[in-house]
Amino acid sequence: MNGVQGRAEIVAHFPTTHERVVDELGRRIVGGVWEPGQPLPVEDLLAAEIGVSRGVLREAVKALVAKGMLRVRPRTGTRVLPPGHWNHLDRDVLRWKQAGDATALLRDTSELRRIVEPEAARLAAGRACPDDVRALYDTLAAMEAAAAEPGRSGYVEADIAFHRALLDAGGNRLLGSLGRAIGIALEHSFLVSTQTPGAVEASLPGHRAIVEAVAAGDPAAAAAAVLAVIEAAEKEIAQSPGLHREAT
Repeated sequence: MNGVQGRAEIVAHFPTTHERVVDELGRRIVGGVWEPGQPLPVEDLLAAEIGVSRGVLREAVKALVAKGMLRVRPRTGTRVLPPGHWNHLDRDVLRWKQAGDATALLRDTSELRRIVEPEAARLAAGRACPDDVRALYDTLAAMEAAAAEPGRSGYVEADIAFHRALLDAGGNRLLGSLGRAIGIALEHSFLVSTQTPGAVEASLPGHRAIVEAVAAGDPAAAAAAVLAVIEAAEKEIAQSPGLHREAT
């Protein structure tokens, strides 16, 4: 374990200047420092405030334009767009929303899961090949192993892998991509829900029920099992000490 941790430290990612500026501007936008429709400060002043060149600032602005957060026009300058224009599945946007309004992100994640996962489970029960079922059993085994470890290190990662495998098992590539896109939102949700005492132990039978229903080719049972897991997570989040710490 120590060797693995050592290797992880060696390859740790350090943000580039470009990434740092994108992160700074994105956090300010999500945090409401600049309201929708409001122009960003004059380029020279903003670049000097952040401590970068105008060129670096312009590249960061381009990145936020691509995320739907900014609009650049020749005469009106660079203006903040309303949240309805943002790419809310972008990993950076999800991360900034988590830091800015964690409760809203948890609500949005739960609603998205209710809409997507039960139908994804139905598809998986009808389409999953043996490799798909094996992947579900493997991720379930990883969850069970992590739950038995002191500190439960790796449990959340295994839980995310399980739900990604479920979306992949439906054979719909868009669903598979969605699972990868919302990884940060799922991670935030699972980190909060698993802090409720007994939540981890209680979740394992529900996840096993999902796998068994998919393996049996029972769409209705698979959908019901997923919905039960989601509803249990919602209750755990409502009771989680982690949620109350974030709210204070």
